[in-house]
Amino acid sequence: MAGTFACIAGGGTAGHLLPGIAVADALVEGGRPPASIHFIGGVHGPEATTVPAAGYPLTMLPGRGIPRKMSGASLRATLGIVRGVVSGIALVRRLHPQVVIVLGGYAAVPCVIGAILGRVPMVIMEQNARAGAANRLARPFAKAAAVPFAETDLRRAVVTGNPVRPEILAVHRPADTPAARQRLDLPLDRIVVAVFSGSLGSRRINQAVRGLAQRWGSRSDLAIHHVVGAREWDADDAESVELPAGGLVYRQVRYEDRMPDLLAAADVAVCRAGGSTVAELAQVGLGAILVPLPIATRDHQTANAEVLVRAGAAVRVPDADFDTNRLENELKTLLAEEGTLAAMANAAHVLAHPDAAARVAALAEEHARHG
Repeated sequence: MAGTFACIAGGGTAGHLLPGIAVADALVEGGRPPASIHFIGGVHGPEATTVPAAGYPLTMLPGRGIPRKMSGASLRATLGIVRGVVSGIALVRRLHPQVVIVLGGYAAVPCVIGAILGRVPMVIMEQNARAGAANRLARPFAKAAAVPFAETDLRRAVVTGNPVRPEILAVHRPADTPAARQRLDLPLDRIVVAVFSGSLGSRRINQAVRGLAQRWGSRSDLAIHHVVGAREWDADDAESVELPAGGLVYRQVRYEDRMPDLLAAADVAVCRAGGSTVAELAQVGLGAILVPLPIATRDHQTANAEVLVRAGAAVRVPDADFDTNRLENELKTLLAEEGTLAAMANAAHVLAHPDAAARVAALAEEHARHG
């Protein structure tokens, strides 16, 4: 198919996909027609709805990640990947793109192989401090790797930062804080703690926060906005916490679709350390207590968190150590000295790359083949 400038390959999670859409938008702003940017994803990710809503063509390939334990499911997954690879090779040949942008995730693998066989230039786009399997597969063949941190382990790396959503780029703390708190019905005169741990949620984080809410129920200087997560909310029906009148403001919600407002409203966050999360914390300038997901591939969330910790923008608590006592101690330390949270916010903002999407788009334009 003539006229395809870029295939953007990968997805499976919003953390992979949303930065790719941000880069596609940057390419369009640079003059590329939306129809010339073709997304290739998997049938089990958020691509099916998110990409068409953004206005880009999409092809979904069969396959899914392989379970770690050998079983009938792993065999079926392997066969699905084989079918996906065959389809991916044929698709890259048909589209004949000038460049393939690799987002990572299992859905990227077929296009990586198709690009290698078709000698199509590749630009890797890594979201974490430690590269995932698909991007490591592409690593020897890629013209460049757009990475969020200098520590990311890819060849020909260019530190571009991790692209974030336009809604996050539009947040300006502390100027936006009062209006964001009003929209979320949060008090203007209290310290606000934002808690979130992905769309599904984390039982360990949720239990620690609920325990703290009970323990600090009489505090009249604090508010906690707790995003429980869909899976955990459905599993325990939010486990209501009884608090005295006039004390702690504590709100649990199943899901928060106003995350830009929550990041603008908060004084500190308690959250995981995924690539998009740490990029958004940096962009808005918000300090955090980071609890890396222990099963993350190659422990990449710990590596992500350490970048913010070294900058003075966060503290890291291992998942196994995170409970109500540890959360209480960490928050007490951060709240004990006036100016600590402001200093963390400033340190986070230094790490921001508001032009990350434009930088990745420029790499794609630089390395695309012509003719």
